[in-house]
Amino acid sequence: MHINVVVLRKGVSVNMRGATLLNMMTPSITELRSFPFLCRKVSNNPHQHGSQNGTQTSPETKDQLVENEPTEEEQRRPKKKPSECSVLLFPGQGSQFVGMGRGLLKYRNVKDMFAVAQKILGYDLLSLCLDGPEEELMKTVHCQPAVFVTSLAAVERLNHENPAAIENCVAAAGFSVGEFAALVFSGAMDFAEALYVVKVRAEAMQKASELIPSGMLSVMGRPQAKYKHACLQAREHCLSLGIKEPVCSVANYLFPDGRVIAGHKEALDFLQQNSRKLHFLRARPLPVSGAFHTALMESATEPLRDVLRQVEVRRPEINVYSNVDAKRYMHEGHVRRQLAKQLVSPVKWEQTLHEVFERTQGQSFPHTYEVGPGKQLGATLQKCNMKAYKSYTHVDVTTHDD
Repeated sequence: MHINVVVLRKGVSVNMRGATLLNMMTPSITELRSFPFLCRKVSNNPHQHGSQNGTQTSPETKDQLVENEPTEEEQRRPKKKPSECSVLLFPGQGSQFVGMGRGLLKYRNVKDMFAVAQKILGYDLLSLCLDGPEEELMKTVHCQPAVFVTSLAAVERLNHENPAAIENCVAAAGFSVGEFAALVFSGAMDFAEALYVVKVRAEAMQKASELIPSGMLSVMGRPQAKYKHACLQAREHCLSLGIKEPVCSVANYLFPDGRVIAGHKEALDFLQQNSRKLHFLRARPLPVSGAFHTALMESATEPLRDVLRQVEVRRPEINVYSNVDAKRYMHEGHVRRQLAKQLVSPVKWEQTLHEVFERTQGQSFPHTYEVGPGKQLGATLQKCNMKAYKSYTHVDVTTHDD
């Protein structure tokens, strides 16, 4: 069996499951699922989940699969040298900036992607990306869809300039909301449905953020820094102030001695005021509205679970790694569970990079492409694995080569 990069054709036969979910949008579910978007797709995949009429087997049935057993086709597929393969990394919230996407509009499908996004979101996402205003783009409800669409638009540029990087891609990972873009690229979700899920997710996270004053703190520590103990001290400080059930925990594992800590505002204030004593070299507040990837996002999980039940999810056609445990997704039930759990779990990005790039001494590394705004993921790769970073390329989203 040969893995091809294909553009989904308009007019393909699709089922109407999920029409209730999306009936408020201008396009029908049929139009959304047949939207032409670059993705990886395996023809005649024996592990394609769901029947021809669109019904799916239960998650319980999927859990009975032998998760790590390769398919017969996977066993027959010729293995390529790592240096001939590629890995795609998709950024998350915080990478957005006014002007992103300007260099992508000439590439196939990109304008159509933003047009469909406008119908799903109800506002002009392209105009917001290109011209701002910045304070609107920075809002959680706007920046998550913006980063999602811009990242997948960057894939279109990469496919135009270096189609072999798409054809030979063996793995993908995304940071927080970037995980949805990675799943779309892998063929596990459709573009339009995934964007709607991102919309629901962003709105639920924004609403959860407004319940309690909270935030996130970027921390770089000395080798002797004890991050979990620092969080414990911060929670004890909150208790002394009369705050019940205070939250303060590591929300992102970025690289060795690089963390993001999130929680109650009072806890983060304590960490900043005591940063020297806690052996922090830097403790900088992030421009986000809440304590993402902590227990303070619990109220956002149910809306996300609900919408994930209503959209089609398939097994990824390449390895896609979960933020929750840095392990690859095995089936659609696994994807649904982990995406909901991700909201209240730390992003294990450092662990994911180790999982993707770990290899024996002397073995070559794949080409790595960061597709989307910013170069933050490249910076984390540089700190985690310098040898892998030597084969890193950022796909620019602001300029293009004529």
